[in-house]
Amino acid sequence: MTVSGFTPPVGLAAGSARRALAIFVPCFVAALGLSPALAAAHNSKSASLVTVPYTTKAGDTLYEIAARYLRDPHDWAVLSRLNKVPAPRHMQAGIQLQIPAALLRQEQEAARVVAVSGPVERAFGAGPYTPLAAGTSLGEGDRVRTGHDGFASLELPDGSHVTLSQGARLEVGKLRVTSLTGASDRVLLLQRGEVESEVTHATKKDDRFQIRSPSVVAGVRGTHFRVSYDTAQQQTAVEVLDGAVGVDPASGSAAAPAPGVPLQASEQLVSARFGNVSSASGSIGTPVELLAAPSLTDPGRVQDGKTVAFDLVPENQASGYRVQIARDADLLDLIRDLPVKEPHADFGDLPDGTYFVRISAVDRNGLEGLPQIYAFERRQLGLSASATPRAGTRDYTFRWFASRPGVETRFRFVLGASPDLRSPLVDRTDLPAGELVVTDLPRGVYYWTVIAEQFENGRFYEKGSSIRSFTLAR
Repeated sequence: MTVSGFTPPVGLAAGSARRALAIFVPCFVAALGLSPALAAAHNSKSASLVTVPYTTKAGDTLYEIAARYLRDPHDWAVLSRLNKVPAPRHMQAGIQLQIPAALLRQEQEAARVVAVSGPVERAFGAGPYTPLAAGTSLGEGDRVRTGHDGFASLELPDGSHVTLSQGARLEVGKLRVTSLTGASDRVLLLQRGEVESEVTHATKKDDRFQIRSPSVVAGVRGTHFRVSYDTAQQQTAVEVLDGAVGVDPASGSAAAPAPGVPLQASEQLVSARFGNVSSASGSIGTPVELLAAPSLTDPGRVQDGKTVAFDLVPENQASGYRVQIARDADLLDLIRDLPVKEPHADFGDLPDGTYFVRISAVDRNGLEGLPQIYAFERRQLGLSASATPRAGTRDYTFRWFASRPGVETRFRFVLGASPDLRSPLVDRTDLPAGELVVTDLPRGVYYWTVIAEQFENGRFYEKGSSIRSFTLAR
């Protein structure tokens, strides 16, 4: 049902028209005998009474319909007046009733914690924080916070995922499903830090998914996006990787669109590959194109050193970079997150295994650009090598050792007179661990290296020592 019959006088300013309509609509609703909850539904951007259809089944009564689908069973009287149906009685099948959406009952749902790494805690309401474990269910009123190198990913009932980065605080504001329509209503309150959401595409027009920070409301109907709130700057950044996000001020007269209202009604519609930065004052930022995804200089390199480190191809427009490591390709199970100014990131030690690294460039607005994801293998292989002259001779003794127990290792030794070792004087392969003596070397400058070779689980690995040099003056 749509409120009609009110036309503002010609020449009446838009603001005056809205004020007049604000007086007219509640009076109209009161005249219908509608409930306070239904009257409140009119205080939105639309003056329409949003209803959903219901087709009766044989033997239905208004009592039963209200008890099944409405928050207040006594609102059967509203259905009676709105649909011009007399006092509750058995009805024939096939009668189409209009039920106000604002009166429909909603059932609370739960989110499941699918991954946790590092310090992550959970509290309910004003209660104390306790450690959060994977497999835990979270509902309305639950709060989650992550510490340094702390990460958590939540899965919603429709398969959507929300990931909290380190140093974040998030509260589950609303997580419900409407009984009659099955529409989902999900509102998450971001108080600090960043959340990344991959939201399943909405199947019903009344489905709602919102991330609310102290400065903006970001609403979607299925997309991949990030929202971060900087408590020091009191500003919110929104970055859209796929789909579109409606951005509105968190407070003031310009409220975010209600469920069922198109995102185009938002103050700012941010499309894929764009982002914006908004202040706490309610000023919504202009969309800015996100930087393209950078690349790794050597994406296929096995991480076999003492630390896990990556070099990125520099991006001219980047003011910094963000490098993250996860155990899965979707980066739900994050374990490391490192912002850097230069195109190099060193994460220190990491256990052997297969991981995924995601890299992105950050622009001068602080917006993180499009990501690139690579798989990499962490397989530590320590290689030590040394060279010692033999006193009173022109002989040198070379020793080497590889520190990966349980795997057979063979070695290659190369000695030459130039740093590139292109024309080696000695090139010995298939050597065991130990040493090699090179005798009667002429005077000159020499360069050498040792390469460890292993074959494990169907793959060939090799690691070379740095090219070293020595001078024989005798």
